[in-house]
Amino acid sequence: MTTTNKNKLRASDFPSLIIAGFVSVIVNYGGTFILIFQAAKVAGLDAALTSSWVWAVSLGTGLTGLWLSIRYKTPIITAWSTPGAAFLITALATVPYSEAIGAYILSGTAFFILGLSGMFDRVIKLIPQGIAAGLLAGILFPFGINAFKEIAVDPVLVCLLFACFIIIKRFTSRYAILGVLLVGLSYLLLTDNITFNSLEWSFSQPIFTAPNFSMNAVLSVALPLFIVTLTGQYMPGMLVLKNDGYTVSANPILAVTGLGSMVFAIFGSSPFNVAAITAAIATGKDTHENPTKRYIAGITCGVLYSLVGIFGVTFVALFMAFPSSFIAMLAGLALLGTIAGSITNAMADVKTREAALITFLVSAANITLFGIGGAFWGLIAGLLAHFIINRRFTWRKKQKSLVSNITNK
Repeated sequence: MTTTNKNKLRASDFPSLIIAGFVSVIVNYGGTFILIFQAAKVAGLDAALTSSWVWAVSLGTGLTGLWLSIRYKTPIITAWSTPGAAFLITALATVPYSEAIGAYILSGTAFFILGLSGMFDRVIKLIPQGIAAGLLAGILFPFGINAFKEIAVDPVLVCLLFACFIIIKRFTSRYAILGVLLVGLSYLLLTDNITFNSLEWSFSQPIFTAPNFSMNAVLSVALPLFIVTLTGQYMPGMLVLKNDGYTVSANPILAVTGLGSMVFAIFGSSPFNVAAITAAIATGKDTHENPTKRYIAGITCGVLYSLVGIFGVTFVALFMAFPSSFIAMLAGLALLGTIAGSITNAMADVKTREAALITFLVSAANITLFGIGGAFWGLIAGLLAHFIINRRFTWRKKQKSLVSNITNK
């Protein structure tokens, strides 16, 4: 079979690819989107401005991810910054909303300029493969742990989903998550743990907010938001793509998401970026064994995010209606293959094994210092360990060579 025929999309390819995108969107809205509602409440936003924020951030991530996935034939999924949203919960309490909008624009501008400069790609290339894999494994590991912790909350649902997963996995990897999703939804509907009767369909209306720029907002919102998004989202997000064999440059991703963040900021959107955790659901081999076809999962995410933006809080309410146990288990099972592959890659090279393990442990511990999350500190700890260990190894090698030369003389 020729390469062209192998890469040609067939009808049988679409179910697993679409479901991977769908699960990614469910996990994002059902898991971390509540942070945006909390930040909006802290900022004192009314229902209309909150709806506008939902419209802007959903449509912005949808359109940028859709374009990038189609343009580069790669599952490039964009999303709001989870650490950024968590940071805004405290930041927006002391900064006027119009000044926050100005800070969003400045932060997006910084990402846009960084993308045009090409500096980010150079930084990524300096990170050893083992440490990159250890970082990814550490970021995703808590999701695997949290999935099975939910057995204390809903033992029947968790055991049912797990049994379904391993049974289907015995015969096919591609449709395992699809089976889990269908069985889980059926169980929730039959047990009345979820209902869609109260949903009211309505369109979101964007509201323009004129930005104000102040030094206070630059230092207390724009700058820290730029740092936590860069270290907590862009870096692990690009490593997710790299880990699954995708060589797309970070430059256009930074430029497109930065530009999109600038445009949608005036309607209330906080900056968005390449996804990390939810991207790993769609980029791995469990989505499809052929990596050239996985971009369909990225397109699916882009379409669904855009639909959520159009219908705003209606779709958000739909996704958030799923019980937390269901979302946690779904995310954990969908990420099992990526976690396993990352740990394997992290331990593969003897020279970087200890540094990769340190990276993994610090990242998994999710230590937060100075408002910066565990992904950044895990990377710093791993790189520092790698540098010291290798410098010591090189010095000893030279010392042995010098002793050998003296002995021979």
